[in-house]
Amino acid sequence: MSNHTNHSELNEVYFCTITCYQWLPLFEEAQAYDAVYNWFAHLIKDNCAILSYVLMPNHVHCLLFPTNKLKPLNHLLSEGKRFMAYAIVKNLKNKDKTALLHTLQKGVQENEKKKGKKHQVFRLSFDARKCLDEQMVEQKLEYIHHNPVSGKWNLAKKFVEYRHSSAAFYELGVKNKYITHYKNVDGKTG
Repeated sequence: MSNHTNHSELNEVYFCTITCYQWLPLFEEAQAYDAVYNWFAHLIKDNCAILSYVLMPNHVHCLLFPTNKLKPLNHLLSEGKRFMAYAIVKNLKNKDKTALLHTLQKGVQENEKKKGKKHQVFRLSFDARKCLDEQMVEQKLEYIHHNPVSGKWNLAKKFVEYRHSSAAFYELGVKNKYITHYKNVDGKTG
């Protein structure tokens, strides 16, 4: 079900999740992790700090801190989903993943087809939740960073070793050009 909540508050930390259509492992199948990093570069240009992230085969979690009134969170996430979708479809075509592309084509709703949409790459909406205090930020950091080794996931032996995560930045002090430490932002939670 689509949730159209407007997240327009600036200088707040948001826990965001973008999920692939039907939880399909599209980032992995398309080898499209670079598309997320390209989006991160755009977020930084748009004065949105990335405080944490994990890129999973079928979803992305991140903590974002938007500061640009011309680009509120909804705009940043919608724009990111659009550009990541183009990259995923392009990579799937290059890899000749015909069956997967067909599934994505069948997922497009009729009203979206009329607008020219050809593939349903992500769930219609995204999840975003404002972090109310530093304790909540730290709880979300813990969740994000342990995601690759939790539940069904076994993407690394140790959570700090998973390469598509900011865990090594926080836990080991490894430099990460995309990340701003959450304590270095000027907001209510920092």
